[in-house]
Amino acid sequence: MAAPRYKTLVDAFASDIRTGRLAAGARLPTHRGLAAREGIAVVTATRVYAELEMMGLVSREQGRGTFVRDIAVPPGHGIDQQAVGTDAVDLSFNYPVLPGQAGLLRQALREVAASGDLDSLLRYQPHQGRPQDRASIARHLRRRGITTDADRILIAGGAQHGLAITVMAALNAGDVVAVDALTYPGFKVLAHAFHLDLAPVPVTGNGPNLDALERLCATRPVRAIYTMPTLHNPLGWVMPAADRTRLIEIARRYGPLIIEDASYAYLVEDPPPPLAATAPDITVYVSGLSKSVATGLRVGFVVAPSSAVPSLERSIRATTWNTPALTIAIACRWLDDGTVDHLEAQKRDDAKARQALARRELAGLPLIGHPSSYFTWLPLPDDARADRLTATLARQHISVSTAEPFTTSTHTPQALRLALGSTEPDRLRSTLRTVRRVAVEDAYA
Repeated sequence: MAAPRYKTLVDAFASDIRTGRLAAGARLPTHRGLAAREGIAVVTATRVYAELEMMGLVSREQGRGTFVRDIAVPPGHGIDQQAVGTDAVDLSFNYPVLPGQAGLLRQALREVAASGDLDSLLRYQPHQGRPQDRASIARHLRRRGITTDADRILIAGGAQHGLAITVMAALNAGDVVAVDALTYPGFKVLAHAFHLDLAPVPVTGNGPNLDALERLCATRPVRAIYTMPTLHNPLGWVMPAADRTRLIEIARRYGPLIIEDASYAYLVEDPPPPLAATAPDITVYVSGLSKSVATGLRVGFVVAPSSAVPSLERSIRATTWNTPALTIAIACRWLDDGTVDHLEAQKRDDAKARQALARRELAGLPLIGHPSSYFTWLPLPDDARADRLTATLARQHISVSTAEPFTTSTHTPQALRLALGSTEPDRLRSTLRTVRRVAVEDAYA
């Protein structure tokens, strides 16, 4: 049986792209143009391009057209962590480590080994976490502006696990979740896995467009609002206090749950109060120690309304039963003895220095970011191709992210997200000089 006509066209385009006959960045005919050229219906042309996009071979840009992707860049780059060679510089992921942290771990392991509590660490733990450990986290959260009972805290295997159990406990397949048009890729992964309907909200320089959010909530059954009010990833904003108040008012008026992701909040000194401090009855607050202490220390925590705790506890039981007791014991020792506070202060200083370095080395380029953030956002001109720049940098052993993994709307902006925390400063300086040269030559020429 002959293949359907649209399949033949898909195969032909795919072959031309993979062999290089259609170059990366080439603009394909409009849907109507393809339909006229091939004698097919416009709806069939649309189906051809949709299938090519699903294959990762083309990208559609609202108002501009359909373009051939640079297939040297994996479509999920920035969501699914790609292997980075030992000779490459990783500006796509942040895993900042300060000198001396390995020594802290050795000392902590010796202290735990010398304690009289080892037997308890070998047994199953309460799903929610031990009361004394949750009390340590509650004391830590008070320094972040959240006063809560330990009974409302659940210990998770990192902030990503905290987001996952929140989605499992509070949402169902098909539920509408309001998200920023540019948002954390890890939440997009969860939305795909749990079949959530992400509704993008346009962004401003200080946060989501709250007029657009209110219109969305008034016209669609929004079940949750996912937001990063204190140091947004990837744009680095800190939402003003007045905007936080209005977001809470919108949530109270229309009923969605607020999911507050505070993974990078520790980098901001004296931010406005967290949403969970002002609206604890409708907010689930998620954070952890992976960014502020070490990515290998998979300790996260969730602060939830009392009514949501049982379902969150069941989600922990379904996914991990309980978090590793040895890791939690070390983390809580560091919370109680001031080690976490000390590391967070050091990392704020480190992030400020790296951000200042990026501003110097990328001077003249339109960077967007917070002055104490471990990442910066580099918008490109409308006619530039972020995937082409990414491929060029990859050939020079530099890994960066495009906007694609962060985008939730139909329009993917041409931009790069540069993570600054994963390489030592001298190498970061020389790498950023290469990024600037490539960006100027390929995008700003």
